[in-house]
Formats: sequence, structure tokens, C-alpha cells
Amino acid sequence: MGLLVLIARAEPSRSVWDGVYSPEQASRGQAAYAEDCASCHGLALNGGESAPPLMGGEFLSNWNGLTVGDLFDRIRTSMPADSPGRLKRERVADILAEILAVNQFPAGSMELAPKSEVLKEIRFEAARPERK
Repeated sequence: MGLLVLIARAEPSRSVWDGVYSPEQASRGQAAYAEDCASCHGLALNGGESAPPLMGGEFLSNWNGLTVGDLFDRIRTSMPADSPGRLKRERVADILAEILAVNQFPAGSMELAPKSEVLKEIRFEAARPERK
């Protein structure tokens, strides 16, 4: 008789409200965003003709309940639209830090890691969770 082992995937223990990026990383991300993303998504991250906004209610509701790693992978594999996958992981993490900053998620002392598996441990929550 075989032994059945079930491995439960743990819920991510941190969220975007826990200061998961640094101000310095967001600053680098602002410059990278202006260079690599603004032509389609708008300088103010408010979207363009063919690109959705990366800030505000629509953006937040689209990503709510997913992970920062999901957003990182989407950017990394499909952006920029004219040359998908050309951005290095570190640059994508910096851009993601800028997106979090513009959406008024708090900064912390650590930088976002440029690794999907690490970022999948951070929940994307549109609203600040209630503290018990």
C-alpha cells in the first residue's frame, strides 16, 4: 500500500501593505518606467489607447487576490509589448516597486527580490487588511 503525501500550498504570509519595496528601488523604477513603459501606459500610469492603467481602482481590482509574483511574471514575460521579455528581472522588480509606490502601498527597508518564487509569497491586496 502506498503512502499518500499531500503538500498544501501555504497562503502568502506578507502583503503589499507590509512595506515590501524600498524608496530607493521605487526611485530607480520611476526612471525605468519612464523609459520602458510610459509610452504605452502613460507617464502618470493612467493607461493609454492600447494599454491599461497601472494605478487606481481598475488596476487594483484586477490584481486583488493575486500575488506580486503574478504581476512580476506578467510584466517580465509580456512587456514591453513591442519586445516582450527583454527587460532584466532586476529592472522589472524596480518598475514593480514604482507601481506599488504610485498606488500608495507603503515602502519598507527591503527591496523586492527579482525572483517570481519569492514574490509569490506577497499577496496583492487592494485594501489595507483590518488589524486584529
